[in-house]
Amino acid sequence: MNKLKLRAMLEQYFLEDMGERDISTELIFGKEEYGEISFIAKEDGIFCGEEIITVGFGLLSNQNRVELYVHDGNKIEKGQILARVTGNISDLLSGERVILNLVQRMSGVATLTHNAVSKLNGTKTRICDTRKTTPGLRMLEKYAVRIGGGYNHRYGLYDGVMIKDNHISFAGSITKAVVKVREQIGHMVKIEVETETLEQVKEAIASGTDVIMFDNRTPEEIKAWIDLVPDSIITEASGGITLENVASYGSTGVDYISLGFLTHSAKAIDISVKVSITS
Repeated sequence: MNKLKLRAMLEQYFLEDMGERDISTELIFGKEEYGEISFIAKEDGIFCGEEIITVGFGLLSNQNRVELYVHDGNKIEKGQILARVTGNISDLLSGERVILNLVQRMSGVATLTHNAVSKLNGTKTRICDTRKTTPGLRMLEKYAVRIGGGYNHRYGLYDGVMIKDNHISFAGSITKAVVKVREQIGHMVKIEVETETLEQVKEAIASGTDVIMFDNRTPEEIKAWIDLVPDSIITEASGGITLENVASYGSTGVDYISLGFLTHSAKAIDISVKVSITS
């Protein structure tokens, strides 16, 4: 992750939560009272968020001491201590909720991605995410997908061309849309075309696109169409794919399967924070 961007994001999240000050903590604890908090897993999963803990508590105070017992990508088990942080009680309590929320969220995305990747049983097909991320958390959620063993699709509307059904309808055809784009982009930008029929697949191939997506097609349809696609064109399946049927899509031979639910429907991993006083 980009550490400069991460610091700016965390500062924004802390300010959103604390505003001017944490009045509950400030009214109870003084500046010279110290304690320790422990992050403890309450269920199994894949851990993600070590920089959230180290950078986050470092922003709150350079006196905070962080001990990490796991790293991004490690499997965690219920009851396992993931990290301990020692410092001023006010700093620990003011920041732990924001940090915990992010670590739980990212670990949930990493765990769900790991489960999806495991379903493919070592096929050549790669699992990737989509733009269906939580606003403001895209960098973190896409990082968590990578930690879970997946790959990232485009980051936004700016780093890759994806010609969807509405683009095609407005442009008049796949060919017209691809030609317009080719006339204006550089050689470093790929063009993907979303297809729903055999005729569209053939047109996308003829237009010289870089990536063909089979959108909301069955595994049987994809198997019947994919042999027409030359090896120079990357293939992707998307739409209507779940953990229960993802293996059948992997068996079609597509290069990528994009799954929006990795980020928009991931369940946060349950992690608790326990506190203790230190001298």
